[in-house]
Amino acid sequence: MLEVFKFSSPSLSRSQRSQLKRIAKRIAKRIANSWRRQAPFHLELKKGNLDSQNEQRSRWGFSWVSAALNLALALTLLAGALPASAKNGVDGEYDVPTGAYPSPLFGAEPFTVPLLRMEEFGGNSLPVTECEDCERFPNPVNCRENVSGYDLDRFLAQRLSPMPRRSANTLDPNPWETLIEHCIRPMAQTAAEGRPPGEWYAHQRWADMYPEQYFQTATRGARKNLGLRDGDQMHGYKVGEFAEGGLYGKPNGVGPSTSGIEVRLHSNLPIQDPHALWTFDGTFPPKVLMARYGVPLLFRHYNGLPIDDSMNYGFGRHTLSTHEHNGHNPSESDGYTSAFFFPGQFFDYRWPMVLAGHDTINQDASDPRAATPDGNGGTIQIPGDWRETMSSHWFHDHMLDYTAQNVYKGGAAMMNYYSAVDRGNEQLDCHYADPEKNVNLCLPSGDALDWGNRDYDVNLEVADKAWDSSGQLFFNIFNRDGFLGDRMTVNWMYKPYLEVRARRYRFRILNASVSRYIKTAVLDEAGNRVPFHMVANDGNIMEHAVPFEGKDLPIQAIAERYDIIIDFSQFEPGSKIYFVNTAEHEDGRGPRDAPVPLKDILNGSYESRGHGNFDAGVGAFMEMRVVGYSGTDTSMDPKIYEPGRLKMIPLPGFTSEELAGARHRSFRFGRSSTSDTQPWTIQVDDELVGTGMSSDKISAAPDLGAVEIWHLETRGNWSHPIHIHFEEGQVLTRDGKEPELYERLARKDTFRLGSEQDSSRNISVALRFREFLGSYMEHCHNTQHEDHAMMLRFDAQQSDQVILIPTPVAEWDGVFYEESYLAGSAKTGDPNLPQPPPGVSEDQDEDGVADVADNCQLIPNGPLAFDWGGNSQLDTDGDGFGNLCDSDLNNDGFTNFSDFVGFVIAFYSQPGQPTWNPNADLNGDDLVNFGDFFSFVGGWMRPPGPSGLSQ
Repeated sequence: MLEVFKFSSPSLSRSQRSQLKRIAKRIAKRIANSWRRQAPFHLELKKGNLDSQNEQRSRWGFSWVSAALNLALALTLLAGALPASAKNGVDGEYDVPTGAYPSPLFGAEPFTVPLLRMEEFGGNSLPVTECEDCERFPNPVNCRENVSGYDLDRFLAQRLSPMPRRSANTLDPNPWETLIEHCIRPMAQTAAEGRPPGEWYAHQRWADMYPEQYFQTATRGARKNLGLRDGDQMHGYKVGEFAEGGLYGKPNGVGPSTSGIEVRLHSNLPIQDPHALWTFDGTFPPKVLMARYGVPLLFRHYNGLPIDDSMNYGFGRHTLSTHEHNGHNPSESDGYTSAFFFPGQFFDYRWPMVLAGHDTINQDASDPRAATPDGNGGTIQIPGDWRETMSSHWFHDHMLDYTAQNVYKGGAAMMNYYSAVDRGNEQLDCHYADPEKNVNLCLPSGDALDWGNRDYDVNLEVADKAWDSSGQLFFNIFNRDGFLGDRMTVNWMYKPYLEVRARRYRFRILNASVSRYIKTAVLDEAGNRVPFHMVANDGNIMEHAVPFEGKDLPIQAIAERYDIIIDFSQFEPGSKIYFVNTAEHEDGRGPRDAPVPLKDILNGSYESRGHGNFDAGVGAFMEMRVVGYSGTDTSMDPKIYEPGRLKMIPLPGFTSEELAGARHRSFRFGRSSTSDTQPWTIQVDDELVGTGMSSDKISAAPDLGAVEIWHLETRGNWSHPIHIHFEEGQVLTRDGKEPELYERLARKDTFRLGSEQDSSRNISVALRFREFLGSYMEHCHNTQHEDHAMMLRFDAQQSDQVILIPTPVAEWDGVFYEESYLAGSAKTGDPNLPQPPPGVSEDQDEDGVADVADNCQLIPNGPLAFDWGGNSQLDTDGDGFGNLCDSDLNNDGFTNFSDFVGFVIAFYSQPGQPTWNPNADLNGDDLVNFGDFFSFVGGWMRPPGPSGLSQ
């Protein structure tokens, strides 16, 4: 259809072009409004049994809806309205909300409803035996309904059943099997668990990281909260600010319970339809998971959505995949996009809660900084690198082609990691009291609980939303550049207020939007900037607290998290403080290069421009009301952690040798004009053109233990927040320059590409891959780009791995596998960039440490099953090099004749004999013999260390 209209339009008059624009917008809005109202064409379109995503795409391609959409797009192109360069922001070009009219407020006013503090999922000890009389996951009454809320609560309140297994539970059938066969078709088989079967998606290291706790939930349509999780709250509505008389002790406005809370975005707005909004449990408040390092978790996620996928109010997919962003988790529990599961099924995600470096650093758990709260005022030390401690996470849907719709629809929850360093207790063994002894940073939180106090530690899920004329959540499925809502919400409430004590608070701010960037200013009532400190970037506490005085937060892309500390003690009770968004969008492609001047926001001149001429997402989105505080604030003062003073968590860093030996890869993110179904592409290494997501294509295959440098670039005038799963990265350069302090002192998992403020067109990131193998993803977190199809697969592999993990293909009657294949540069990196010489960046002993940094390349660091003589990495002379790579017996820095004489004297000796020399026992078998001689010769006339036997 678009081909018909491909001719130039400069000869049209301005009035003609304006008329065509109006016609195009009218067509697009009519299509959108028909979709919202569940018009007959939509129901008919969705009735068929869609056996695969490809079949669905092909059906869409031939619908009259698609033709009408193409007509609207063609008219818009003809009118010259689509190119970003043609939009000047003053003649009605602002498309906010995307493709729709302003969302009606039904009398709702800003800052008139309290912020919903997040509800804790809770957690229980994993049972050790099967439950003989536990109920099965309850059935809905028919194909078009959600599972009953009462039945669901009764089911979730019982203990976990069936017991989790290392590989997927495909022996038990889907408990909805009979109804599914009635609604869909007869099935040869079904499975209770939607995890792909067999060894490929079996839980890695199941025995040594066996889950100790579990929590379970079900995604379901919106419903009233019946108080299911009241007893799971750590505070129990009995202590701190959650007790009676505290600021947050009556979440439902009546008493210490969430019972009775409806799913609505403001008290004046309508209750959400169960098909319009889906959440964990189906309820508000939004959820937070309280997790501790060293306590492996099992997250059993049930799918309680309707079998009929047309019951979605026009957007969203009833199949799910859950990604814990950005946990150090094995690939089978990472939420791979094509490993999704169907209504009636569950998926067991096992999150080990281990520190990165678990296998190679602090293996004996001797470092007190690598530890977790024990619940009784002490800590339990754990293996791993304490510098890799993480804090503020979230988990969200990652369904293939539907991530944007499912997350926007409610498929997101926050997750707080607790550790000895970030304990959630601001009085116990504070670091600043004795930095050499205590490790607790005592970030603002509270002190009534041993760990996990949230009195002054507030999770904020910020997102723009839009709704239709009946007040129901609306999403424009036809837009592929990016969707913008016109109403800002925090924890799903439209412009709420929060009462805060006159003391320090920690705010964990998550941008949970689909396509909107935010840039937050903190202002008082007079419009003056309020000083604050950034203490964490993404999930990671930084090396130093970065002060922001007279400045705003850097622009925050989708999925980024910024933790900040604000001291409200500088304000009198009754004062009001505001979070204000200054990042402006004309459409969903990305923010404008510069934020809106604060004076224009504060004096009302910006909003007075009227709909179509401004971005309604700009402005104040949350109010904080200061109330008196009679206690003593013992939380850390971030000023003493500013640059040049104490450190919070030092950066792990990369050695110059590691960076010199790193493999380089390049990823160029851009727009393709050749594909309607996959307009967003990634060009990898030396590929001639960019391609869209193919689940079976492995674009990169980093070796376990390797350090790599990934170069990210945006093509064209587009903004892309790039998320790399699994490992945290460190920004080396932005456009060839050193990054700003708030990134230079941080590890990150989401990286901003673009021309807007605080971003850059090229970023170089250093990464290290450890502990787990398997399929992960890299993608744009403007989730409309991700879904169309700016995403790729990378597999963490053993250096000598030749067997590829196959690609799961999920269907109603089971998950099958297709063959995967390696892209040409998956193992080698970009041939146009400097690459390490063969073997330099390898990890021959597969111990997770690249050879260039290993103190011995040939034996592993750590007690593994194939230790040499049971003495892995034996270093008898204490010079830092394992004996196998250390022929320098007299420690003079070189292997020469004096060492040879010492070796001859010790030859064929054993412990206890006069000639015994442990330094000559290179292989640790308590005997100096020819096995040691060959190792000795390998190091002849060389210094000790990895080079000793590598030549």
